[in-house]
Amino acid sequence: MTVARKTIGERLAQLEAQRKTLQIRLGKQERAIDTRRKVLIGALVLHRLENDRDVQFAGGIAEWLRRELPKFLTRDGDRDLFDDLLKPQANEPSLGNIGSGSAVR
Repeated sequence: MTVARKTIGERLAQLEAQRKTLQIRLGKQERAIDTRRKVLIGALVLHRLENDRDVQFAGGIAEWLRRELPKFLTRDGDRDLFDDLLKPQANEPSLGNIGSGSAVR
């Protein structure tokens, strides 16, 4: 029984295909890590906005988001997701009522 030996060119092609497969897998892994980090940071920010008793801190985050999000969000559908954060509400901290006691929860 003879074993057919692959040529150097065939072996290089096989290795290149394996490299591409691994590159794709690495890219997916990196995107998954990036997405997870974004979700966790977003969850922290939302948690602090909803539950933080430090009115000045929560108000600062809320004001920063109102200032920065409109510049960052480019699609209308994305802006719609953050309507509640972008429009100050009477019971939420804002620059006008931080420190006045009106935003205490």
